[in-house]
Amino acid sequence: MYQYRRRLTREVVFGNLFLGGYQPIRVESMTNTHTLDTVATVEQCRRLHEAGCEIIRLTVPAEKDAENLGNIRDQLRRDKIDTPLVADIHFSARAALKAVEFVDNIRINPGNYANTRKFSNNNYSEEDYQQEIERVRLEFAPLVEKARNYGVSIRIGTNHGSLSDRIVSRYGNSPEGMVEAAIEFARICEEMEYHEILFSMKSSNVRVMIQAYRLLVQQADAELRYAYPLHLGVTEAGDGDEGRVKSAMGIGALLEDGLGDTIRVSLTEDPVNEVPAGFSIVRKYNDFHLVNGDRGHVPLKHVIESRNKLTTDIISSPEQLPFSLFSYVRRLSSEVMLADYSVGGGNVPRVETEVHALLTDGDAVFEEIMQRLALSKPKDAIRSELVSIAISSEDDLLLLDDLLARLGDAACFLSASTRDFSLFSRLINKVSKVRFDIVEGERLEHDFMQLFDNKQRAAVELCFLHKDSGNAVPAGVLVHLADKLRKRGAKRLLFSVQSAHVVFVYRRLAQVFKRYSLDYPLVVRFKGDSSARLDTIVAASVQAGTLFCDGIGDMVSLQTTLSSNDEVNLAFNILQGARIRMSKTEFISCPGCGRTYFELEKAAGSIKQRMAHLKGLKIGIMGCIVNGPGEMADADFGYVGAGKNCISLYVGRECVAENIPEHEAVDRLIALVKERGRWVDPVEFL
Repeated sequence: MYQYRRRLTREVVFGNLFLGGYQPIRVESMTNTHTLDTVATVEQCRRLHEAGCEIIRLTVPAEKDAENLGNIRDQLRRDKIDTPLVADIHFSARAALKAVEFVDNIRINPGNYANTRKFSNNNYSEEDYQQEIERVRLEFAPLVEKARNYGVSIRIGTNHGSLSDRIVSRYGNSPEGMVEAAIEFARICEEMEYHEILFSMKSSNVRVMIQAYRLLVQQADAELRYAYPLHLGVTEAGDGDEGRVKSAMGIGALLEDGLGDTIRVSLTEDPVNEVPAGFSIVRKYNDFHLVNGDRGHVPLKHVIESRNKLTTDIISSPEQLPFSLFSYVRRLSSEVMLADYSVGGGNVPRVETEVHALLTDGDAVFEEIMQRLALSKPKDAIRSELVSIAISSEDDLLLLDDLLARLGDAACFLSASTRDFSLFSRLINKVSKVRFDIVEGERLEHDFMQLFDNKQRAAVELCFLHKDSGNAVPAGVLVHLADKLRKRGAKRLLFSVQSAHVVFVYRRLAQVFKRYSLDYPLVVRFKGDSSARLDTIVAASVQAGTLFCDGIGDMVSLQTTLSSNDEVNLAFNILQGARIRMSKTEFISCPGCGRTYFELEKAAGSIKQRMAHLKGLKIGIMGCIVNGPGEMADADFGYVGAGKNCISLYVGRECVAENIPEHEAVDRLIALVKERGRWVDPVEFL
């Protein structure tokens, strides 16, 4: 939890590839064509291959689709495309038994493979429960045997919200239920001495997804013979920046934990767009292993000898962790007032951004600050709540005075940062918050502590600028200062570390603060210097998003090369992805597949355009009934494909209108939201 170390898994055959061990973390995508359309599917596979996609998944709703996989595979191989193919199976065991003849991997969903009833609310006696397990075994065992004979691997892929009634009756729709559903199928595989398996635990809720994978690793490592590879993904992540942010947060958090051997970024867009997003997420971890020489095959005895090493320490002493591995618990902190905002305690995390313009260009600085603050918007709108500016000289201090006078009432939302002690001492009565930057290797002034008397105007943030030191160094420095300041009675304090890699340093910081019973608020500071927009979004989402999903952080501050608006939106997207601050509508939107018979991307775009202002509302947009009421799990309303150019509408999991013509469905959805009293008219901002 405090430094990167990849979980060593069993290598599993995957066509011309292997997954697991020290193999690269592979990037997968999935076609959204109809599998019976050979020409369209082959063409999309070709485009995915040219984009670098390493694994291609195809939907197989029925046996006739499975039979056509042979034609698709043969044409791809004739075209010299040898990318491994995966058949995506839900209900049909017959389709799986046919598909296994033509692909390199079969993905089955234990929630609906050999299970047909959904949401029946049946109570299961122990006898009923065991009888259904035996029925599942009888249907699944032939697939396992045939997969062995054909040299095909199996992914046991659980999805949150599509668990069987039997599992839900005992575990609820929970990470525990997701894990048990998967391990039931793995037990059957191991009993049959079949070990070419991998797991996935997908959810549209990033926190649930992270918790489910961690719980799976704990239980699988304790019970199963091998540590099997993991396929990572946030299902129904949506589109645009929001979809990329959610995917990067969920996948990246687990990669930081050392978990994951293959990934898929699930977007309601052209599948080709998923590929660069996937490589942007995994590049850092694959480069790490290249630098350290971890490549090639891992002998099985090494996997057996190393099993449990990753989890033993953290599981045996969970009280030493500064966060909960398997449930969301926010770190407790005291409250600090900044301008009109309370930071810490039970308040939503606040958003601060940094001015890019030079202070010497007064007009540019003023305009950028006002753009970031967007004071014409409501107080809880998507905008920067504080804006920070760097002060590095006496001249800057004079320019700051002019700027404060020009800002007028808006000046209370300005904070300042400096590395200079004399400037710091003169700033604490000018702005709402002063950040003092602690540079690695430099000693603080002896009389530094004398400035903290709780009478100054500004709250003070002590920030360690982390670059080359070990992950424990910032925590050691900051806890020393925090403890001394607490003894002096200082209260209006915040602490932070500024770095491009903040996950491990903040976990360590939260740990030592917990040990010393320090509850000062923490500002999560990410500083990225990439000029590539996608890489910036991914890196910030992985680093800051992981911490907020772990319950660590009372404010977020991003310093990137993005535009002002993009930077502010990214901060709010991260907080929304972590489900800790809902600032707009949450769209749970699937990427579509061969089961989709309406224009999913067009519908999603229209719904998003007309309903994005409904703050806190969750709307599921699903291509078909398979990924419908179950997969959207906790959505308030659902828009679900029901056949060719037909839509069904849901309230929660209840279908309230069936087979609506596609051209009427968005209007009917809006009418349904209004009927249920959840609609508000959009506000036009100046």
